[in-house]
Amino acid sequence: MQLATWNINSLSVRLPQVLDWLAANPVDVLALQELKMTDDKFPHAAFTAAGYHAQWFGQKTYNGVALLSRTPATDVVKNIPGFDDDMARVIAGTVLPEGTSSSATGVRVIGAYFPNGQEPGSEKFEYKMEWLKGLRQWVKSELEAHPQLVLMGDYNITFDDDDVWDPVGLKDTIHCTEDERYHLRALIALGLHDSFRLFEQPPKSYSWWDYRDFAFRRNRGMRIDHILISNALKDRASACVVDKTPRKNERPSDHAPVVLTLA
Repeated sequence: MQLATWNINSLSVRLPQVLDWLAANPVDVLALQELKMTDDKFPHAAFTAAGYHAQWFGQKTYNGVALLSRTPATDVVKNIPGFDDDMARVIAGTVLPEGTSSSATGVRVIGAYFPNGQEPGSEKFEYKMEWLKGLRQWVKSELEAHPQLVLMGDYNITFDDDDVWDPVGLKDTIHCTEDERYHLRALIALGLHDSFRLFEQPPKSYSWWDYRDFAFRRNRGMRIDHILISNALKDRASACVVDKTPRKNERPSDHAPVVLTLA
């Protein structure tokens, strides 16, 4: 079973790229972030034709998330229950691997677009801190109900200096603050694992590069797109990679897909 996450930074602009990528990489589940479209504009027919069921949660201009899966997702949840938020940031569903019918094989998949936070000390940063607290409380209850759980998406947070091209110059800036990283560690403390770090990876492995200053060409990036998996799935993980190929496209997203393989 393969699961992937990709912030596509406008589905209306990059739908052909997503379809091409799925044709070349027929993953079982793909979580998308930053759709930047209202629900009525979502191209569900195109994904149906590509062999995927779709759940989506959009809004105009900003945010928006979707869950594409080979088998229909069930028990779908949109946004964090109990957390008052008018931003479309979270979509969750239970997905069965193809060829199985037992609910015991179901994987609870949460796709999320974490708040950016703007800069430390801002109102948007405080919102990010509250959102992260609300997410953690909900994920804790989700883990209790669904031991086989994946939390993936654009976290807008680096784990540590290895995830940053210039850790000295970017120290204590957005995505790299101790406050943000505390919340990542708190998610790990629930019994989750950074699937990417379960495997040996090339140095300077990133998932996002700014459009400016030839950042991708110079590999000046950050690893802010993560796939966290529960204890029950850890031993089944056989690979986790960043696919940088789509970042080389004409008019690419500034993010690359991250792909997890489960045995």
